[in-house]
Amino acid sequence: MDTIEKLKALSEDSRYDLACACGTLREEHRRRGPEGRWLYPVALPQGGYTVLLKTLLSNSCHNDCRYCPLRSETNVRRCTLMPEEVARTFMEYRKRKKVFGLFLSSAVMNSPDYTMERLTAVACLLRYKYNFRGYIHLKIIPGASDAAIEEALSLSTAVSLNIETPGRKHMEQLSGKKDYDRDILRPIKLIGKLTSKGMRFSNVKCTTQFIVGASDEKDSEIVNSMAGLYEKMNVRRIYFSAYQKGLGHPTIPGERNFLSNTNDAFMREHRLYQVDFLIRKYGFSRDDIVLDGAGNLSLEKDPKELWADQHPEFFPVRINTSDKATLLRVPGLGPETVKRVINIRREQRISSLEGLGLKGKRLEKIKRYVIAE
Repeated sequence: MDTIEKLKALSEDSRYDLACACGTLREEHRRRGPEGRWLYPVALPQGGYTVLLKTLLSNSCHNDCRYCPLRSETNVRRCTLMPEEVARTFMEYRKRKKVFGLFLSSAVMNSPDYTMERLTAVACLLRYKYNFRGYIHLKIIPGASDAAIEEALSLSTAVSLNIETPGRKHMEQLSGKKDYDRDILRPIKLIGKLTSKGMRFSNVKCTTQFIVGASDEKDSEIVNSMAGLYEKMNVRRIYFSAYQKGLGHPTIPGERNFLSNTNDAFMREHRLYQVDFLIRKYGFSRDDIVLDGAGNLSLEKDPKELWADQHPEFFPVRINTSDKATLLRVPGLGPETVKRVINIRREQRISSLEGLGLKGKRLEKIKRYVIAE
């Protein structure tokens, strides 16, 4: 296989990664680029979007993750890119102004540190041979040594290590090789320490991801883990990927869990993203998240609206006098709208919600919880 054939095969395997599946705007969704490679959107600080080239270095996996179609026991077409192939191809794509940066991951080849050596070799080539100073996101392989993690941090703009499940019990249902505390929690804690304020790699962003529904975890377990990751481990962002039935081993809980269809699985993923935003951007705590008797989120109503309906004493909120934290509790009001409200109030009194540029169903929802007086 030549480089393009390998990229096509590895891009095809990227379809199992459902990051960006819940984007609300067209520009937030992943898309295929030339030669079949997946391009992922990245929001820029100054506004707008650009794209990353995302690829696996290899799909030849040593691990036995039972939810993953690339696990060692499956019969798939295996291939591996050499570090120079990735670096050269990326720079060619970069010169054509098709991509902004690189997101590089891999199956586990031989051992975690062997794989990390190959991943960091790509970053070294880009940094020191091609003098690329832009965005590089490297995946940290579970079980990687401290030295391998530090090397990756020294070369990266961002790193990620997938936590996958909210606890040892669930990991044991999905893998006989991974030790949850040793291979996942230990490196996440180390990354959090090394990237914390005042430390050498404080400018490197760390993210993680849950595989939702492969095990029989409850949403309450994920929410508790989310809060701990943000509060104690310096994780900057958490992502969620709905498990796709039929791809894993038939014995795992995800093949027979309580969500019987794909749409429900995607809605569960979407609700978890909403909870993540409430915790990160809206000032909600884990105790504010409304769960049903089984410890799961509602698929029918968003968690912010559920909280509002359970706290009628909090409403109506006065649009002209309420502070930022109070306004952020109103269903339909997000950070940007609240910022606009506060800016307008500095100049004039708000006499109607229509004057904020709101309309349609969103406006009608907000009117149930807000008064302009």
